[in-house]
This record gives sequence, C-alpha cells and structure tokens, in this order.
Amino acid sequence: MLKTVAESIGKGIVAGLAGTAAMTVSSTLEMKLQGREASTAPAKAAGKVLGVQPRNPEGEARFSQVVHWSYGTGWGVARGLLGASGLGSAAAGATHFATVWGSAQVMLPALDVAPPAWEWNAETIALDVLHHAVYAAATGWAYDRLEGAGREAQQRAWRLPGR
Repeated sequence: MLKTVAESIGKGIVAGLAGTAAMTVSSTLEMKLQGREASTAPAKAAGKVLGVQPRNPEGEARFSQVVHWSYGTGWGVARGLLGASGLGSAAAGATHFATVWGSAQVMLPALDVAPPAWEWNAETIALDVLHHAVYAAATGWAYDRLEGAGREAQQRAWRLPGR
C-alpha cells in the first residue's frame, strides 16, 4: 500500500509538471491574443505567505515563475493521491479541477491579492476556468499515461519467460 501511495505521488508530481506546462501554453497564448499581462495574484499570495518581496520587476517575474511551476507541480501530488484512492480517472480529474480552482477562489481573496469571483466579469471567470481546466485535464492525462506505463511494466516483470 505504501509503495502504491508513494508511486502515485511520484507520478502525480510528474503529471503536475506536465499540467503546468499545458496551462503555461494556454495562458501565454491567451495573453498574447488578448494583449494582457500575466496575473501577479499567485506570486503576491505566495509572497505574503512566505514573507518574500521581490525588489524589482525582474525579481517579481522570476518569483512569479517559481511560484507558478512549484504550485502546479505541487498540486500534482493531490492528483496522485486521488489516483491512489482508487477513484476512476474522470472522477479524479473532476475532483482535482474542483479542488485546485476552488482553493484559488478562496485563498486569493482571503489573502487580499484578488477580488472574489462574484466581482469578476463573465469573460474573466471563463478564462480562469479554461486555464485551470487545461491544467487539470493535462495533469490527468499525464497521470493516466504514467499509471498505464507502470501497470504494463509490472505485468512484464511478472511474466514467465516463454509466455
């Protein structure tokens, strides 16, 4: 059991990295199309929690990237634990999305770095949901691929020669 949980967490970390990459692509594309700047709310939230205040715009940009990749990769652990729980892929993906997006909707306003969603316009909500859905879907897809590869390797290891 412990090996399964540890393996699932490891796969979740790798899957979270893949999901973060997918979210980075979707948000970068959308920002270029919309002509908007990247959100600084996640970095401001992490800065408040960790007591980190970048000294200049370049430091803020670097910190924002570290927060983005660490946060997304870290949430992969949750996806791994959902996988270890035996939850089916679709239910685990939906739960993962709801947890990641829902926690941001609570945490960012609570830290006073973003307004609550009911103060957003419909387009902003739709884009935020889209990017988090891309993250959750890509993380789930990567996790499922890693799980399948792990099962196949296990089955190959247990096959007797000549069979």
